[in-house]
Amino acid sequence: MKQIKRRTFLKNSASMAGGIVAAPAFIPNMISDSPNERVNVAVIGIAGERDRDRGIIRGRGIVHLNNYAEIPNVTVKTICDVDERLFPANIKIVEDLFGSTPKTEPDFRKVLEDKDIDIVSLATPDHWHALQTVWACQAGKDVYVEKPVSHNVAEGRKMVEAAEKYNRIVQSGICYRSSKAVKEGIQMIHDGILGKPYMARGITWRYRVPIGIFPDTPVPEGVHWDMFLGPAPYRPFNINRFLYHWHWFWDTGTGENGNNAIYRMDTARWALNKNCHPVKIQSSGGLFGRDPQEQETPNIMDATYTYEDGTIIQNEMRGLPSNPEGMPEDSGVRCFVYGDEGYMAIGGNSFRTYFGRREEPGPARSDNDLPEEEKTNGWKNLVECVRAGSDEKLDNPMIEGHMSAALCHLGNISYRVGQKELFFDSEKEQFIDNPEADALLSREFRHPYVMPEKV
Repeated sequence: MKQIKRRTFLKNSASMAGGIVAAPAFIPNMISDSPNERVNVAVIGIAGERDRDRGIIRGRGIVHLNNYAEIPNVTVKTICDVDERLFPANIKIVEDLFGSTPKTEPDFRKVLEDKDIDIVSLATPDHWHALQTVWACQAGKDVYVEKPVSHNVAEGRKMVEAAEKYNRIVQSGICYRSSKAVKEGIQMIHDGILGKPYMARGITWRYRVPIGIFPDTPVPEGVHWDMFLGPAPYRPFNINRFLYHWHWFWDTGTGENGNNAIYRMDTARWALNKNCHPVKIQSSGGLFGRDPQEQETPNIMDATYTYEDGTIIQNEMRGLPSNPEGMPEDSGVRCFVYGDEGYMAIGGNSFRTYFGRREEPGPARSDNDLPEEEKTNGWKNLVECVRAGSDEKLDNPMIEGHMSAALCHLGNISYRVGQKELFFDSEKEQFIDNPEADALLSREFRHPYVMPEKV
């Protein structure tokens, strides 16, 4: 990290050494009296969602850029994506946010060669998360990795091992973990406000429009298709397997379970204080109202996870029209935690409690009630830990991301093997007497995008 000099503003006409171009007059993260060193970030994955009616919608990579721009003395030095067509528009975004022109690079491996990069921030498809995180740790970089942290259970364990072996700070990207209100609510549950918790339930009811069926085509100019597929099996280029819709194919995604239900599963496990895997899993559901050629993953699924002490987590995912449930501000997207004296409804940045047979309202909190300067998020928390050189105060360490992603993977596996009831050995991270299910705990990597046998 390079020491940044104190400055109050940059004029539009100003230019800086190293090819950095003129900056706008007001750049929030450049105005700071902080003596901390400059943190250089590479954002990996800047593609957005393709909507058949609205065109391209900005994706998670842009969320990363916007959040880093709010942190003093942080700059995005490099943007990386396998689709070079995206670079011009995103260069402009970085220039507007940071007042400097970023490097561009389609190959993630070359980004790791830059010794000035401190953090790699991964907004790539699920099937790339583990390999990129392990490589980054081996290269001495700290990491922010989007949810779900892994494509399968075995890869999640490799990520935990890499973070520990190379002493890297790896933030699992689930924003609920950084909410002050949610932290307070979880602590209340642990302190017994609901009595004895016996169940948590996550609901993710989010309508998904049909994505359509498209033929295979030649790879568009500027797209590095082989690199996009990376460790996944090679397939001809198809627009439905690219951009956002890779979520709905098993080679590259984990379905809506890993895409959105992961937030609720992480909150449920956190609230119940479960630091082990469930011992029994069963899922039911299917792909309804859509042509199977459109997508492989289910759009309706219920999963039940039972722990050794009998505690239960339920996960309900619906991608078709459904009745509202939850709180008015985000019905259909909530985590509920139930105790023998009351229950708590938890959202992304708030909680509410209810008690007794009449559901009498109890304590409630929201980050929306906090002054702006007191609000935080996973990116800010990561940078603070990187500057401190310690993960002691990290909101969501790699082990937490792995344990929560595993819930989504285990539910998917139960569905994929015929909606069977499965029994799991938490210590060995293997199913009991079920080779078919065990085969889905990992995958074959396509050369040269191969996970090291020992990280």
